[in-house]
Amino acid sequence: MATVALIVGGFAIGTTEFVTMGLLPDIAEGVSVSIPEAGHTISAYAAGVVVGAPLLAVLGATWPRKALLVGLMVAFVIGNIGTALAPDYEWLLVARFVAGMPHGAFFGVAALVAVDLARAGQSGRAVSRVMLGIPVANVAGVPGATWLGQNYGWRSAYWLVAVLGVLTVAMLVTCIPHIARNLESTIKSELKGFATTQVALTLLVGAIGFGGMFAMASYIAPTVTDVTGLDAGAVPIFLLASGIGGLVGTPLAGRLGEWSVLRSITIGCVGMGANLVAFALTAQWWPTALFFYFLSSVLAGILVVNLQLRLMQVAGQAQTLAAASNHAALNTANALGAWLGGLVIAAGWGYTAPSWIGAGLSVLGAVVLGLSLLKHRSDTRLIPAAAPPGVPGTT
Repeated sequence: MATVALIVGGFAIGTTEFVTMGLLPDIAEGVSVSIPEAGHTISAYAAGVVVGAPLLAVLGATWPRKALLVGLMVAFVIGNIGTALAPDYEWLLVARFVAGMPHGAFFGVAALVAVDLARAGQSGRAVSRVMLGIPVANVAGVPGATWLGQNYGWRSAYWLVAVLGVLTVAMLVTCIPHIARNLESTIKSELKGFATTQVALTLLVGAIGFGGMFAMASYIAPTVTDVTGLDAGAVPIFLLASGIGGLVGTPLAGRLGEWSVLRSITIGCVGMGANLVAFALTAQWWPTALFFYFLSSVLAGILVVNLQLRLMQVAGQAQTLAAASNHAALNTANALGAWLGGLVIAAGWGYTAPSWIGAGLSVLGAVVLGLSLLKHRSDTRLIPAAAPPGVPGTT
């Protein structure tokens, strides 16, 4: 039941992160702004993730992990209640920022708790189960909350998310056992352990390499209609395929991570680059476009889980900060990929151009990973690297 509690929390977070995209026209009308202005609420949430992940992780470094998870979910509930009650646009922006702040820290701490509770040798699977909340949200939570918001007012979607958050708090309190905090973990030790070359390189792999998927996925709707030539009604089918891809890739990532974390990240980076090239070359045919869009989510799942595991390997005493910062890096990738994709579309290069840009980002991510591998080999010649208890080795 402890794992279920963590998955429900991830489901709630995944729902609130993506439901705004489906409700933008309703939100814009509700707070009397244009749709592009309403889109800034998505950016406000992402900014909350980027700022909140390291900040809350550092401030909570001395807390027992169960108490920290509960506190993060309470903050999440407050942010979503604030969203549902927002009387104007400015309030809404602040509420979305607050709702985003616990995102990265929750997933990071949840991953650490999952490893604490996992059987020996199964930490990869434990982390992948925690991450299942987001693909499940994409398949069920986001469509359901979007339907609710469209039919009963956009605020109802965020009330639903707040209720899910309250349910998560209750489950965390009753299902997560007490885990004694690491007495060596302090704000100073977290900051010191975080400032290492391998942590920085791993975060860069996520912030750059993972941006490739977002460059393509951010513009999937016009790509489906203008390049593949399908009706707009086909877009939800592509989104469903993406969600199913996440459900396939996330548990697969756990198994791969227990085999080799570094090789799994390599597969994710190289595979994503090749997949984006294939998508760009075949997007005019719906079967191939649908398949490669599905495959991008499979590869994304492999990257997310194994980047999380890699950070847990190399962070030393900065376990909480590093684990939480993974999601800050991934949201940076979201912003970078969408921005670069928008630039090439605005330049008139067409809707497949973001996929080519995405492939380039994946290559850059692989280059950074190569630097990390060289550093790893150099370090292991001097002192054999040791992962924290329960975390797969660094091969």
